[in-house]
Amino acid sequence: MTVEIEPFRAIAISRIAHEMKAEGQSVIHMEFGQPSTGAPSRAIAEAHRVIDAEAGGYWESPNLRARVAKLYKDRYGVVIDPERVIMTAGASPALVVALNMRFAPGDRVAIARPGYVAYRNTMKALHIVPQEIDCGPDVRFQLTAKALRDLDPAPQGVIIASPANPTGTVIAEDELKAIVEVCRERNISIISDEIYHGITYGHDTPCMLQFDDKAMIVNSFSKYWSMAGWRLGWLILPEEEVQQARARMGNMFLTPPTLSQFAGLAAMDCEEELEANIDVYRANRERMLEALPAMGLRSIAPPDGAFYIYADIGHLTNDSMAFCEKLVRETGVATAPGVDFDPVNGHRFIRFSFAVSTPEIEDALARMKTFFAARTEEMQEQRTA
Repeated sequence: MTVEIEPFRAIAISRIAHEMKAEGQSVIHMEFGQPSTGAPSRAIAEAHRVIDAEAGGYWESPNLRARVAKLYKDRYGVVIDPERVIMTAGASPALVVALNMRFAPGDRVAIARPGYVAYRNTMKALHIVPQEIDCGPDVRFQLTAKALRDLDPAPQGVIIASPANPTGTVIAEDELKAIVEVCRERNISIISDEIYHGITYGHDTPCMLQFDDKAMIVNSFSKYWSMAGWRLGWLILPEEEVQQARARMGNMFLTPPTLSQFAGLAAMDCEEELEANIDVYRANRERMLEALPAMGLRSIAPPDGAFYIYADIGHLTNDSMAFCEKLVRETGVATAPGVDFDPVNGHRFIRFSFAVSTPEIEDALARMKTFFAARTEEMQEQRTA
């Protein structure tokens, strides 16, 4: 039996934005979590070399798997066999393989709400039941050990994301350890989405493997390495599950793009260029945190990492999708409606991605200032009428 899943509504906003751009209108894309910087220069140079030298084909780079394993030793002090690393065509196939490996139809997997839209919808498509836990400002919009301990009965699994999408919040190390202990006691399997690791602002982001060697780790070149369009990611899992995971990857997705794997290997040694990107995000974050409250957006999730601002617009609307559509049509600033990330409370939230250039941030803020002032005035008139 098939199931119906909700669309990714930010894609509809993006479609409007692209139509406007095709008509000659100026558009600023803040709707997707994709860096505007592009791949590192050495990665692009390597791609040009490979295009002339390699025919391409179905292939998984052993050198790239070894380099990913080295990243975990260098960054977290975790030693893993490269054989435990499976290269994927972005993080999305890695998530599908991880879910299909650990859970059967009807199993329940806990996720934070708000949370990444594809967690909920991918599980539904696989006939896995997403068990959403309402995570508000009192817990910094993040899952806690207490929330998992209080679930009765215990779910079969949990997806942890730190830094999180759409909020950018980070789970502190002590809380991560407590979550692992609860999961161990209650036999809850952990998938850790670490796609935003490397993009934080004064916060440490431990790897789940430091506390649970049985956890599955999902990561990607899309964010820190600024290679979203190259569709390259990876999955790390216990040695005893590798064979079956590879069988799933091979049958459902074959391999990642050959070109992307060569470029990705080169990108991993471009730290200076990549850290310069983080400096831009940091400046953009500070500017938005300064400007948005002046526009009336004072309730904002703490953006400890990633490149998002998740803000409450409940004083202006009860329909975040309609609000985002009006915003892009009137200002050319494309954003993501909160209902993508939270089907219960997201109608009163909006997500801005600040992974664009600083001049674009300034332009967007200037455009939105008049828009938000007009919406605020409209709401005040309605309340006094």
